[in-house]
Amino acid sequence: MNIKRNLWLWVVIGVIVLIGIIILSNNPKQQENLTNQNQGNAAWVNVELKDVRTGEIFKISDFEGNKVLIESFAVWCPTCTKQQKEIKKLHDEVGDSIVSISLDTDPNEDESKILAHVNENGFEWRYAVSPIEMTQSLLSEFGNSIINAPSAPIVLICEDGNYRKLRGSGSKSVEELKEELKRGC
Repeated sequence: MNIKRNLWLWVVIGVIVLIGIIILSNNPKQQENLTNQNQGNAAWVNVELKDVRTGEIFKISDFEGNKVLIESFAVWCPTCTKQQKEIKKLHDEVGDSIVSISLDTDPNEDESKILAHVNENGFEWRYAVSPIEMTQSLLSEFGNSIINAPSAPIVLICEDGNYRKLRGSGSKSVEELKEELKRGC
């Protein structure tokens, strides 16, 4: 009697786990690796941004035909700074063959805080405050993880306009970044 009850319990648990896996696999916002998205449908690529270093106004879509790394970050986040140091090493190795854009998605930070962070660390790529409409569009596209600064989220846009959020959470080494660039979209 006890064996039948335990077996029944394991069958029920197994069915629940299987249903959970099916639901998560069919929900792209819950997937860790979003692939082959079409840039044409993404409002966030056409939002005007201001480079805090140069004052230049730009849009992510201005870099069509290039590989672009978009990093969501906050100045207070040590994981973000670690990630940016790896991005700096990547640029030291590959030069301008990729475009990097770091978007501050913390609504409590402003251009002056970002500029101080950039100057203190010697970062030389584009940095901008993410306007609320861009942050909302990114949230709609990728889910809450895209603004979770300590998870160091990065989106890769390929030359053909397809894009994906890089796999994993936390800072990615220069070797991991190069591998992701090779893998493409």
